[in-house]
Amino acid sequence: MYVKFWGVRGSIPCPGPSTFRYGGNTSCIEVVPGKTNRLIVIDAGSGIREMGDALMRGQPSDIFLKAEIFITHTHWDHIMGLPFFAPIYSPNTQLTIHGPVTYEENSLKEVLSGQWTYRYFPIRHEELASRINYVEMHQGEYDLGEGLHLKTKYLNHPLLCLGYRFEFNGKILCTAYDTEPFSNFFITDSNHPHYDPAMAEEGQSGAERENEKLEEFVRGADLLIFDAQYTQEEYNSKRKGWGHSSIEQAIEIAERNHVRRLALFHHDVQRKDDQMDELCRHYCRSHKELDVFFAREGMEVHL
Repeated sequence: MYVKFWGVRGSIPCPGPSTFRYGGNTSCIEVVPGKTNRLIVIDAGSGIREMGDALMRGQPSDIFLKAEIFITHTHWDHIMGLPFFAPIYSPNTQLTIHGPVTYEENSLKEVLSGQWTYRYFPIRHEELASRINYVEMHQGEYDLGEGLHLKTKYLNHPLLCLGYRFEFNGKILCTAYDTEPFSNFFITDSNHPHYDPAMAEEGQSGAERENEKLEEFVRGADLLIFDAQYTQEEYNSKRKGWGHSSIEQAIEIAERNHVRRLALFHHDVQRKDDQMDELCRHYCRSHKELDVFFAREGMEVHL
């Protein structure tokens, strides 16, 4: 599998002279499984704009383009680039857009197409020239054909979010962002007037089960792209419950589960290149059998 990072930032685009080395675009990852000629895109953050421009430059006008887009969740930083994805305006483009079921009134199509209204954009969804098929996904296993298999896992985030595990020709690419460790939200202080020991125990065992399921989900990955927005100190100070993990948590999970390469991803919007370099010097040192690196825009990985 071939993997290229087109956007690695979280929250909001932050391009500029202090972020150009690691990149300021929000999440977008290109995946090409072997020699299948299939194009898979994970997330449609602002990075998908440059990816779309590159596709159009290298694509003759009369050649059909087919792509499969997998949205982890519909927070804006993961979908905001879709209206600026040039191939979506071409009649020679066919897109299949996968994403999690929201369990709300609006379907995946309604959530995404809401960006193409005159209140926000000069083109309506009904005016798009491409052919688009929307597929709502649950946690489970999917046979995508041509030897490509997919497992999905619900993550711990304020909005329903999916992790993706692609398996092809004995290679495994796994994503686990936006997420943070599951924790017990029931009262655990026995002196609290509303303390219920049964609820506290059930909450703890439930959190432990979900954390173990996540570790099983990433186990043995050749490349794991994991949420690492904060340091552990930052996470402990005031960011628990925000739906993102620490760099230390990502490394510990990868090491415990025999991951070969770990891409630290979804960089904090406040993090400048010099700060990223310092974090890299601290966290990307030797880790026995694990290769740890911070994802950068334009970086290519071959599995």
